[in-house]
Amino acid sequence: MLKMRDLCEVSVLFELQSHPSVYPYVREKAETSDAYYFITKQTIEAEANGELISRTIVDEYQQPIGTITLYDIYNQYGFLATWIGQPYFGKGYNKIAKTLFFQEVFSQFKVQAIFMKIRKNNVRSLRAATKLPYLLHANTLFSEMYKDINREEDIYDLFVIKKEHYNAYTQFSDFIAEDVVTGGEDVS
Repeated sequence: MLKMRDLCEVSVLFELQSHPSVYPYVREKAETSDAYYFITKQTIEAEANGELISRTIVDEYQQPIGTITLYDIYNQYGFLATWIGQPYFGKGYNKIAKTLFFQEVFSQFKVQAIFMKIRKNNVRSLRAATKLPYLLHANTLFSEMYKDINREEDIYDLFVIKKEHYNAYTQFSDFIAEDVVTGGEDVS
């Protein structure tokens, strides 16, 4: 479901990010395929320099369908940006991609928290975010950051996924799944 970014995917991803229901919510917009190629090249270089973590979201046939990136990594936290192409809306790819990305980021990098700022009018993203049981609404928890991201206009809600909450949730889910498989019996 996730792979390292590469320049071979540029034309497919450019077409997908250009759709009117996707484009307004893409962080790094490109008007042309050449511009998207340049942005992708910069993203790959920035990851090599430790400035961000970015993956291509792929479907079950390994075709690129979107991207997921942790930007502005500083002091063991960063900001998440995810987009998926319109033909893949509502098919569960977003949740799977986030789960895999969070597993990788929290286990392989020194990241303690992932922030998400979502436009208050982006109903699709807000709905997807509320399906993540380990996500905390952070407008009041991180009020200074909330004010900072809404400096010019109150357009974003702020959310946070803390490593400790994510790990606790996944350990609990694994425990419940094991309990269901064994029927609650001690198999040791």
